[in-house]
Amino acid sequence: MSNTIHPAAVVSEQARLGSGNQIGPFVVIHDDVILGDNNVLHSGAVVHSGSRIGNANRIHEHAVIGGLPQDLGFDAATPSYVTLGDENVLREAVIIHRASVANEHTRLGNRNYLMNGAHLGHDCVLANQVIIAPYAALGGFVSVADRAFISGGVMIHQFARVGELAMIGGNSKITRDVLPFMITDGMPGRVRGLNVVGLRRAEYQAPDLRTLKQAYRILFRGEADLAARLQQLQELGADSTGRLAEFIAGSKRGFHRDRD
Repeated sequence: MSNTIHPAAVVSEQARLGSGNQIGPFVVIHDDVILGDNNVLHSGAVVHSGSRIGNANRIHEHAVIGGLPQDLGFDAATPSYVTLGDENVLREAVIIHRASVANEHTRLGNRNYLMNGAHLGHDCVLANQVIIAPYAALGGFVSVADRAFISGGVMIHQFARVGELAMIGGNSKITRDVLPFMITDGMPGRVRGLNVVGLRRAEYQAPDLRTLKQAYRILFRGEADLAARLQQLQELGADSTGRLAEFIAGSKRGFHRDRD
């Protein structure tokens, strides 16, 4: 199937396009772009050089992919990239910057949903099925694990990590890592409890929730030092609590807790 390209679009002859793509009016696709199959680009979307886009993505009006990093020391001649997987939705005015490190990528996995005005800084990595609500912004080098939910207006400091199935409440200020499976909310962010709704939607069952509640009590109500509490999490024997312990052990910035 051939591509459908509106006559008012500007598509570089150097770009490599698959098939079945729909490219709307005033879309601009620059030279070093690779576009897979069955993508839809709505009016005014801009795809800069260095963008690598998979299949069946929907890129809405005035989204900008692959622009220069907002890094005062960045040399525009540095080769770097943005890579999107498949079936992502980027709503109106989403901005994703390419990496600031030579030959590296700002990455999105599959089936992520970024609502209008969301911003991903350079070198960010999103896994799969992440939802980012309007006007949330991620600083450089932020990583977000599967099925995290970032509410509207959230600001995330560079180098922070957001764990799997985490939920961040609206307008929160995130300066450290955000624990998996939990709700973090406020300015500064504080852990408010388990993300029960998200866990149920991910088909976690009642025994799984009870185990995670036990992990919560160990982590925030235990009196042992952190290393001992992480060992207790591992001893619960669940995959989820093991991953929670590993996430905390891997933290370099520290993590948001349930109190200051």
